[in-house]
Formats: sequence, structure tokens, C-alpha cells
Amino acid sequence: MIRAIVDTLNVFPQSLLQLLMRIAIVPVFWRSGWGKLENMEQAIGLFREEYKLPILPPGLAAYLGTAVELAAPALILVGLATRLATLPLIALTLTIQFLVYPVSYPDHLLWFAILVFILTRGPGPISIDALLASHTEPSSAAVYGRPR
Repeated sequence: MIRAIVDTLNVFPQSLLQLLMRIAIVPVFWRSGWGKLENMEQAIGLFREEYKLPILPPGLAAYLGTAVELAAPALILVGLATRLATLPLIALTLTIQFLVYPVSYPDHLLWFAILVFILTRGPGPISIDALLASHTEPSSAAVYGRPR
């Protein structure tokens, strides 16, 4: 009986999991970016008073963070340049974890795990990346998370 359950679980399509992971991570960053965009002065104040990043000036950090939190999730959602789009979000997640809110590691670990899954497994066949790959050489399809 256990073997039958495991066999049933093993046939769950990875393509659906890849799509679900892409959809799941988008709101985390999108809501934050949209909130900053709606009140940039407040966002700059947060970077100045609360986040206190050691390298970037607060204004630049606020605008850069907003751009990343809006652009990268949009790309991930539609599956365009997906693996590349995970990289700034991984960097942002690590920055938040180690420099801003270290006690929030359960949330950050979840975000990190989803982003690394997308980075390593690709966006899947339900993506613009896969559509573009299907119009190029067949060997490039594996790059976008489709089996050869």
C-alpha cells in the first residue's frame, strides 16, 4: 500500500510543480516592491533608519530594491529569462537574512529554497523560455527545464 502511494506521488508532473513554484514566489517580492513604489519617500526612510545597508546609500538602495522586487517576479511569473531573474532575488533574500532581519530565517529559507528550485530546475515547459527554446535547436530545451 505504501509503495502504491509513493508510486502515485512519483508521477506528479514536475512541470506543474515548476509552475506552482513560480506562482508561489511572485507575491512575496511583488507586494514589497509595490509598497515601496507607492511611497518611495517612506521606502527611502526605511533603508535609512531600519535596514541600514552598509554599502549602498538609502535612496539608491530603495530604488534598486523596488526595481528588483517588481521586475524579477514579473519575469519569473511569465517564465522569461527565468533562471537569470532568480539571481537578484536570491541575493536580495540573502541580504535581508544576514543584514536586515536575521530572526526571520524560516521565511527567508522558504524563499531561498523556492528560488534555488527554479534556478536549478528551470521554469518548466509552461513558460516563455520553453516556448522560445522550442524554436531553437532541440538541445537547448533542457536549459529551460524541459527534458531532452
